[in-house]
Amino acid sequence: MKTIVELIMRMALEKPSWGYTRIQGALAILGHQVGHGTIANILKENGIDPAPQRDAQTRWSTFLKAHWECLTATDFLSVEVFTFKGLSTHHLLFFIDIASRSVHVAGITPHPDNAWMTQIARNVTDTQIPRCEHSDNPVFSSVI
Repeated sequence: MKTIVELIMRMALEKPSWGYTRIQGALAILGHQVGHGTIANILKENGIDPAPQRDAQTRWSTFLKAHWECLTATDFLSVEVFTFKGLSTHHLLFFIDIASRSVHVAGITPHPDNAWMTQIARNVTDTQIPRCEHSDNPVFSSVI
């Protein structure tokens, strides 16, 4: 019986959208005949909400763990560079692979315009870095 309880708990936690009926069906496929009410009681005893509430309240940490390997962040930073013409501001676009914490410099330019951002987007997608969502920062181009 302990194995069945652990299996029900595992299914409910790993598949938060599965309700009692879906868990019951999965157990039947595995050869276990467990009643709908029994599954509900086991989940209730262990503090696990029914599927609609369980699925709606996915914690941020659960989301991050599920997508850790494909998350990439991006941002700009400005760098003051001393050139022959004097001090000038350059903008550096970089990506951070969240899983490995590695930083990839995508480009640096004194004027991040639409053409430059379009080329960076081409370069990034050619090297298989995942698409990133960005803020409403005006430095980001509408092309991205």
